[in-house]
Amino acid sequence: MHNYEELRGILDSNPSKSPRGAGIDEILRILFTSEEAAIAVKMSFKPKSTASLAQAASVPENETERRLESMANKGVIFSKNKEGKKLYGLVPLIPGVFEFPFMRGGGSPMHDRLARLWEAYHHDSLGASFSGNPTPLIRVVAVEKSVTPQDRIHPYEEVKHLIESSHYVALTKCACRVSVAKCDKPKEVCLIFDGTGEFLVQRGFARQISKEEGIKVLDQAEAAGLVHTSNNSADRASIICNCCPCCCTILRGRTQLNHPHAFEPSRFAALVNRDDCVTCGLCADERCPMQAIEISDDEAFVHEEKCIGCGLCVSTCPSGAMGLIERKQIPSVPATTQDMAVKVLQEKGRLEAFMKVMQS
Repeated sequence: MHNYEELRGILDSNPSKSPRGAGIDEILRILFTSEEAAIAVKMSFKPKSTASLAQAASVPENETERRLESMANKGVIFSKNKEGKKLYGLVPLIPGVFEFPFMRGGGSPMHDRLARLWEAYHHDSLGASFSGNPTPLIRVVAVEKSVTPQDRIHPYEEVKHLIESSHYVALTKCACRVSVAKCDKPKEVCLIFDGTGEFLVQRGFARQISKEEGIKVLDQAEAAGLVHTSNNSADRASIICNCCPCCCTILRGRTQLNHPHAFEPSRFAALVNRDDCVTCGLCADERCPMQAIEISDDEAFVHEEKCIGCGLCVSTCPSGAMGLIERKQIPSVPATTQDMAVKVLQEKGRLEAFMKVMQS
């Protein structure tokens, strides 16, 4: 087995997966030199020191550090400082190996080639593999303006709370809109928190912003009709993506691949007050990313099975006819990111493989 296939297999042990499919071998060969891949196959999602990786790869420590720094500068691995020592670890395919190299912006021949390869891979196998089986890694968070004070809101359902409870906020470009480029929605709207955010800022993939600036980004995303999504756990946010249905991996799991567990909808669904609806069509024509709203002669109608509870229709309804109601079947949210990861790995039959990588 060559190093690139071995690396793909290691990445495939992660909850986000890295299945066999069209283009993945070439993607890895573009992003990792053969020398770098020889180090990467000795790595884990748990950070390790340069010395331990040098020993495992039988490569001199100074050369190992050079390769590790090269990979970190490309965003295909991450680094962190702990007790004065620099540690390096693998990042998953999503979010990580796909997104990070595009966060500085595309436009080069290499980025154009990668974009085409990722697109083919997404349709061939990655999109379905990333989706839940049935538990998704990502969930929709409703626009706060769409949620009324009388609704019982948990902290993890308040998108502003996700920012306010973080320690570090980084802002970067949406890798999906950079690479797919199917719309003119704003690109610099992806929020990355805490350790990963710090790494991306240090390596020039993102910029640090204040929490107040982060909240303004949410307002900008909402005005542009982008859907707030975050990791599917109740403890803390690692990301807030602001997604469109034509470019973004998360929403396209449904809009293009028709996968029922591409992401978890919010616990709300839209509902129309027929007495107030003026059938202006704004909700259906401009705001709903899932084509879940149908306009008839005298009213709008929501197909609840298509509705993801993002609230974009509610926040801009000129007559106040749109609202959110709690679904009859409320999606469950894992308590912690670790709980979510274990559950997803068990459902995908990858827990043993992941533990083996982590213990290596």
